Amino acid sequence: MTKKPKCILVVDDDPDIVDSVTVMLKSQGYEVVSARSGEECMKSVEEKRPDLILLDIMMEKLTTGLHVGYELRNHPSYKSIPIIVMSAIGEATGFDIAAEKRTDYIAAEEFLEKPVKPDVLLKRVADLIQKSEL
Repeated sequence: MTKKPKCILVVDDDPDIVDSVTVMLKSQGYEVVSARSGEECMKSVEEKRPDLILLDIMMEKLTTGLHVGYELRNHPSYKSIPIIVMSAIGEATGFDIAAEKRTDYIAAEEFLEKPVKPDVLLKRVADLIQKSEL
């Protein structure tokens, strides 16, 4: 019996990021769905129940991803979905969201600063998918 591919939700308002990450993930056998706003993200989570979410912070508003992450972590049905934040917010901007795993902003399993190296992203995704299966 063939295993159903794990579903990854890519949430980013930059179509180039969505397209490149989608190609990378599909090459590894993942099913990929995308959302380009916080509202689309929540709708996709409800409809698809992804196994993992890649979440940008700055979308329609500078803090959209933070609000979406907070909403996901406080929703009984979605709080266990692993989240990897991929954001340009980092050392270069003077505000490194990953510096202390700032759980007061968002409780994500991983924080990756854009641009993310493909091998790093694929490794983190695989690790979290494997961990969530245990």
